[in-house]
Amino acid sequence: MRAALQNSGLAFPHNKRITVNLAPAEVPKEGGRFDLPIALGLLAASGQIDAQRLAGLECAGELSLSGELRPVRGALAMSLALRREGLARQLLLPQASAAEAALVEQVSVLSAQHLLEVVAALQPGSQQALPQARAQAAAPPAGGPDLRDIKGQAGAKRALEIAAVGEHSLLLVGPPGTGKSMLAQRLSGLLPPLDDEQALESAAVLSLAGQFQPARWAQRVMRSPHHTASAVALVGGGSPPRPGEISLALHGVLFLDELPEFNRLALEALREPMETGRILISRAARQSEFPARFQLIAAMNPCPCGHHGNPLRECRCSPDQIARYQARLSGPFLDRLDLLIEVPMLPPTELAALPSGESSSTVAARVATARAWAHERQGCSNARLTVEQLDRLAAPEPAALAFLQKAAEKLGWSARGYHRVLRVARSIADLAGSPGLRQAHMAEAIQMRRGLKH
Repeated sequence: MRAALQNSGLAFPHNKRITVNLAPAEVPKEGGRFDLPIALGLLAASGQIDAQRLAGLECAGELSLSGELRPVRGALAMSLALRREGLARQLLLPQASAAEAALVEQVSVLSAQHLLEVVAALQPGSQQALPQARAQAAAPPAGGPDLRDIKGQAGAKRALEIAAVGEHSLLLVGPPGTGKSMLAQRLSGLLPPLDDEQALESAAVLSLAGQFQPARWAQRVMRSPHHTASAVALVGGGSPPRPGEISLALHGVLFLDELPEFNRLALEALREPMETGRILISRAARQSEFPARFQLIAAMNPCPCGHHGNPLRECRCSPDQIARYQARLSGPFLDRLDLLIEVPMLPPTELAALPSGESSSTVAARVATARAWAHERQGCSNARLTVEQLDRLAAPEPAALAFLQKAAEKLGWSARGYHRVLRVARSIADLAGSPGLRQAHMAEAIQMRRGLKH
């Protein structure tokens, strides 16, 4: 602080004792975002700027030794909080952070590159004004992974489309090289763009982690953590608590490849956020709550060698090894997955003869129509339907209900599994444009929740 003021030609009060009050004391302080407010407070206390002109400002910024203002994390989150609290104050940020914060409408954001610019604007009687920041959201990039690139796998593609319609969680099981990862990477291309409120919420969480990119504005995030990720990396934590992958994937897709290789405690930590859409991290000094409304898609091999059920290669694993490998995923965790789909290995001759399938844009148009119908009917995705809403909006026809009850009894489903099949059937009916749940819709939903083969 002393170097920044002196190198900018400003006076530093060497002959006085300086006390900086960062109340409330129980809230952790970190990073350089307090540099600018502390410097302005010091200048106001020493009479070098007009203290009254600070009354309408909220400031954040890091100072370099030469007095330049450097960007800080969480600029968009600050702007969003200012709007939600309804405070009639302007936000003053470094130029690189101000463009990000200006994406929030109804908030006046000022920008500066150097401390001297701020001092000149805050002099008594000064007519100089700091420039207003402008939002710089870039247009969505053209192209991206296309569903047309994947030949065959009609069942898995159908499951991907259903998952996109209802925001359902999906597990793809199959030998290596069957296209599981390619399918997962194309899910975000089937989802509609985020609305303004969702885009702001997603960008705010990414901004807290310093990972927001204006070029990705209003696009759904896809996070793909490595299977060595810890529970803290997945759900958040640390001191002070920081958002994890499930929060950084807010309103987007979380892809977990090689699912059984993840730490079991890390996977078990996902169970509650998958149900509630939030994560509460408790520490001795404080609690932090982060949003965690994400769509999970996972992929795994059926056995340690990966070739169980592969007609082209013999599996080397014993039944006990296969059972132990699949048992790494607990029953309660699997019970929270909506779709469990087998992705079979196709012989090369059959694969070469298959034509290219539908493009992502064609499937995305159907998904958008079905999602719009669902949101008009109930105001949320099918995966978020409560039990009361299911009884009212997803009541199956008598034949479909009898079929579902018989399947649930034979397969030993829990109440949670029973309701998840109903939600999937509701998405299938929406794709078909049907107001009611028929037996064909129910049969397909049951077929897509058969579990793992031992």
